[in-house]
Amino acid sequence: MSVELELVLVGFGNVARRFATLLEERRAILARDYGFSPRVIAIATRRHGRLHAPRGLDAVRLAEGVARGEPLAPPGRESTVAFLRAVLATRTAARAARQGRLVVIETTTLDIARGEPATSHVRAALGAGAHVVTANKGPAAFAWHTLAVAARRADRRFLFEGAVMDGIPVFNLVRETLPAVVVLGFRGVVNTTTNYILTEMERGEPFERALAAMQAAGIAEADASLDVDGWDAAAKTAALANVLLGAKITPRQVEREGLTAATAARAVAARAAGRRLKLVAAAERTAGRVRARVGLDALAADDLLAGLEGQQNAVVLRTDLLGDIAIVQRGSGLTGTAYALLSDLVTIGREVTSRGTIRRSRP
Repeated sequence: MSVELELVLVGFGNVARRFATLLEERRAILARDYGFSPRVIAIATRRHGRLHAPRGLDAVRLAEGVARGEPLAPPGRESTVAFLRAVLATRTAARAARQGRLVVIETTTLDIARGEPATSHVRAALGAGAHVVTANKGPAAFAWHTLAVAARRADRRFLFEGAVMDGIPVFNLVRETLPAVVVLGFRGVVNTTTNYILTEMERGEPFERALAAMQAAGIAEADASLDVDGWDAAAKTAALANVLLGAKITPRQVEREGLTAATAARAVAARAAGRRLKLVAAAERTAGRVRARVGLDALAADDLLAGLEGQQNAVVLRTDLLGDIAIVQRGSGLTGTAYALLSDLVTIGREVTSRGTIRRSRP
């Protein structure tokens, strides 16, 4: 008999809706191989309304409706944070929280100013005894250390593999498979939209048309300036630096450069010179200080990052014992990010079903 995990979805955009359908597609595997069954009991959104049903919601049907432009419910006056707190205080959610079966899935849009309200969503969930899985870069980029402490005190998981490189394991790789290894720095191409635009502009495609293609595919951020101005890459850089290098920075402290239509000339010139122009995110720890930047670099042709085409991403970790470790993502999309949420949920489900001590988030 499988254990039932109660899920509260905060945010119901493209990623969360794909996650809802992915849960249904993998339901038999989750029960058979991992011993748990997920049940969505609440959905909170800013634009589409909020729903709460202790006995469960048909998340797939609701996802299909929202995709057609149908609201979940009339918009409420209360904030998503207030709604979430109210749901977490109900009898069903409180019982699931005490048993370690309550998980908040946070997928709201990145706020580059303060990382809100995502950080407040995470804090409220941990405070109520729920695990948290998020694809939002904000909490790790703005408040990783305080949230890690909150997770440890609550004896609950705070996981965010989907925040960087979709479902490709970066944080899990270091946490689970590199014990006693120190990450000294990293460099990578971590924004799909800008790498696609640079690749297309090398071929003569206009900036606006390349960006429109990414927006049509649902890959570009809702606010496209977050991508092209380098803010998305800066948030990912801050998250990686905070978690892997022990930094205490925000995206505002990352040196940043973005793309414009005028960047096309630089991309074409670099290609003509046998190089590739890439938006590179990098950070390193030197003399006890972490320096992070996002900038356009004309890379040598034999550089691993130079070979990334279109929607491909990669991160190269520089370590003390194993040298450079490269993680390459050949394709990206909604399913990859939704899978990251599922992967983190499986991590929690394994611990709940094992009935062992829930491992805490590493500070």
